Amino acid sequence: MRKSARYSTLAAAGLLALSSLTACANDAASTASTGSGGKGDGNGTKVKIMVGGLDKVIYMPAMLTQRLGYFDAEGLNVELLTEPAGVQAETALVAGQVQGTVGFYDHTLDLQTKGKAVESVVQFSRAPGEVEVVSTKAAGDITSPKDFKGKKLGITSLGSSTDFLTKYLAVKNGVKVSDFSPVAVGAGATFISALQQGSIDGGMTTDPTVATILDKKAGKVLVDMRTPEGSEKALGGPYPSSSLYMQTDWVNGHKDTVQKLVNAFVKTLKWMSTHSAAEIAAKMPADYAQGDKALYTQSIKSTLPMFTDDGVMPENGPETVEKVLKAFNTNIQNADVDLSKTYTTEFVEAAK
Repeated sequence: MRKSARYSTLAAAGLLALSSLTACANDAASTASTGSGGKGDGNGTKVKIMVGGLDKVIYMPAMLTQRLGYFDAEGLNVELLTEPAGVQAETALVAGQVQGTVGFYDHTLDLQTKGKAVESVVQFSRAPGEVEVVSTKAAGDITSPKDFKGKKLGITSLGSSTDFLTKYLAVKNGVKVSDFSPVAVGAGATFISALQQGSIDGGMTTDPTVATILDKKAGKVLVDMRTPEGSEKALGGPYPSSSLYMQTDWVNGHKDTVQKLVNAFVKTLKWMSTHSAAEIAAKMPADYAQGDKALYTQSIKSTLPMFTDDGVMPENGPETVEKVLKAFNTNIQNADVDLSKTYTTEFVEAAK
């Protein structure tokens, strides 16, 4: 499916300050595995992975794999780093600061049009896991994406997957991209604050932020894409989102390490498919629940349907992603994207 691709990465200088490569403060000690393979020597193969928000449920397999000890079991010393948005995690990868990114698959298509060969090596999901919410105050004025015109809509950051999907929902429903204002408000507390204060009329976010918004009665769900059915309704097909993607050259030069990473993640996905939301929540860092374990458990339960149980790219998923991006992204519209180079099933097939 894949051919080796040669390209030079973006220079790190000016793209990403080293200070951004900070481990998640929620549970810093648990963001690095020992790589001991159960032997306690801590000399496993070192790999840095940037996650577009370690505490987001859509990216839960990253931390969960570490908590379950599956990286260690494969003899890997994995350091998980975090950025608040997937596009920033993407930048860390192309700048050469990390070896892998846990983020949305759609970035691989966007990067290909910019001359960067990046591919998903294990697919965590078959739906975006995203939810378009509207503030309680604006709920009467925004009853569907057809009402986006003139509105301020929150996204994590410009160029992020929330930005991509918001634009698609608008265009699909007859609203031009220039007719509404995307506002970068991040996720979590900053998103909720913007919604409550009226800085945004609505926006796209994920759990546990969604669960908190509903609990606080700060907003209502407009479009729910946490399930394959929700993805089909909103986007016209399965939408592979959260994944581990890496630079193709690095994958081709480190196949043994990539296989171990994929083995670990596939074990986690299988484990998730046979355990309850409460059991999963119990494995995660305690402060991810932000003092409300029941609400955090509910946020996991609501998002669980998006995940695959084997890491395999869903059938017709890449085509759906390309269709969505083509609706508004001029780079994709004017490019001949080779979807076969944006992902590989080589490693998940071997893991099975």
